[in-house]
Amino acid sequence: MIKNNDSNIFTPVLIGGSLILLISFAIRSTFGLFQIPIAEQFMWARSEFSMAIAIQNLAWGIGTPIFSAFAEKFGDRKAIALGLILYAIGIFISSTASSPEAHQFLNILIGFGIAGSGFGPILAVVGRTTSTEKRSLALGITTAAGSAGQVVGPPFAAILLDIMPWSSVFIVFAIISLLTILIVPLLKSKPKVSKKNIEENLSDALRSAFKDPTYIMLFLGFFSCGFQLAFITAHFPAFIVEASSPIVQGSMFSIVCNSVESLGALSMSLIGLFNIIGSVGAGALGKNFTKKYLLSIIYTGRTIAAILFIILPITPLSVVIFSMVMGALWLATVPLTSGIIAHIYGLKFMGTLYGIVFLSHQIGSFVGVWLGGLFYDIYGSYDIVWWVGIGVGAFSAIIHLTVKEIPLIERKLITI
Repeated sequence: MIKNNDSNIFTPVLIGGSLILLISFAIRSTFGLFQIPIAEQFMWARSEFSMAIAIQNLAWGIGTPIFSAFAEKFGDRKAIALGLILYAIGIFISSTASSPEAHQFLNILIGFGIAGSGFGPILAVVGRTTSTEKRSLALGITTAAGSAGQVVGPPFAAILLDIMPWSSVFIVFAIISLLTILIVPLLKSKPKVSKKNIEENLSDALRSAFKDPTYIMLFLGFFSCGFQLAFITAHFPAFIVEASSPIVQGSMFSIVCNSVESLGALSMSLIGLFNIIGSVGAGALGKNFTKKYLLSIIYTGRTIAAILFIILPITPLSVVIFSMVMGALWLATVPLTSGIIAHIYGLKFMGTLYGIVFLSHQIGSFVGVWLGGLFYDIYGSYDIVWWVGIGVGAFSAIIHLTVKEIPLIERKLITI
């Protein structure tokens, strides 16, 4: 019989939180696959649906600190259940929307739903209920669950799109989101937080963080992560379909995918699969190595991978290799960034403080998705956006080196 103690990292909270993230991110990772079907049905410009996804990402970012603060005041389970309900309602109503403005408006609701069932509230409750020694790994495992959702989500959506219209697929996803509420009761556990080591007031915690240059660096550095991930999630399948070089028939990958469309779905699944490895690995490394250096290495790796992918001929092999490399670096930033925030600023308001930093991530997501669609409509190519992503990735690699990875209370004592 498994006991719920410090020796067992797989507590009901971690299992429940991981399952919710898996389902939430499985649905979220599929939206790029709807880019072409919806645009073709209604004869929209590519930028129209891109704007809807961009608004979704921005709403997700704005909603994350709101839901995190709600969870800290009224309870984690109430916040997460509310998020799943909004997620289901937003997707369900979107299935009937036929104008760009309707999709864009409803994606505000979807974005808030993702915020309530996403990293902010989930990582906070996992972090608060895990011992210091196991916290980094627990955050990595929970983040990896979101990656696992990306493995199963796109292929599942591709199968459904083969047998039913996109609107019916949205209804299926809405039902799945609503049923996920049945998992929420697992998120009940006594926080492992020492009351003498936590801030007593949210306004004091926010004031201290905003005055700290390190918090500003974390906020700015997370922008590029959102830019790169959202651009690839929303546009990579379409980019692969329209690239001139990827010819699947007769290649070594024709066994698992018989078209460039299925290659796009395969690429997103590979990103999710290797993201599991990267997230768990980053969480494990974060226990023994300085997190800011690990973050700098991750952003440097992304920058190099993107440069090589763009300057070399695009083939099925290059798509697969890029997907695996980028996948290993995909959400590896999340357990490290959230772990730094917990280490520096404490656990009680970790959700809100991480949520505000995550807002920068989602501002980057908005810009990445929007610019992808805008520049495609103007130039007929995604090349410029790829290079912008490379530039902001290099910026993040440098800026994380300035982070002071020392608890704020210790720094204050040193200056006294």
